[in-house]
Amino acid sequence: MIYGYCRVSTSHQTKENQHYVIENFAKRNNIVIDSWVEETISSGKRLRERKLGALLTELKDGDILITTEISRLGRSLLEVMGILQMCLERNCQVWTLKENFRLGADIQSKVLAFAFGLSAELSRSLLKERVRESLARLKAKGKKLGRPAGIQARHLKLDRNKEKIITFIDMGLSKAQIAKELRVNRATLYYYLRNTDIF
Repeated sequence: MIYGYCRVSTSHQTKENQHYVIENFAKRNNIVIDSWVEETISSGKRLRERKLGALLTELKDGDILITTEISRLGRSLLEVMGILQMCLERNCQVWTLKENFRLGADIQSKVLAFAFGLSAELSRSLLKERVRESLARLKAKGKKLGRPAGIQARHLKLDRNKEKIITFIDMGLSKAQIAKELRVNRATLYYYLRNTDIF
């Protein structure tokens, strides 16, 4: 399947220009767009609230997602990288016309996927370092840190899988499905989500 994806942020903008650009590209290259996904929504919305999020869960091996430019996918580098990584893991291609990217199963895409993963890991490391510095500063001021021991023990597994939980949420999985994937009690997951900054 070949998908055309168009997104604008407000109702004052129009998707017709993006549709026209993709349609012309398809005609010039003898490509048939099997399905169009168009939405008027801010890229600041969570992926699971966007039609793009639903589309990503439907993509299959060999599918192609065509959009006018990479910024249509998301507003931040990390979000875009996460979306591209999801597509590459499903062996799907992402084509962006403005940048002329053809991300798929070739060696260039694998190098880019490695770069995406490395960038995400670097971002996590920098975040951890900032957290450590903040905690050390608070501890030096005499503030008591950490959760009570019982809660900490119950939620240690969920803390380790926080990024995976966020990905599952963005993919549109229900809390019951996420609990099943992580092999934890649903009540434990619900309590954890209520007491973290995920939502």
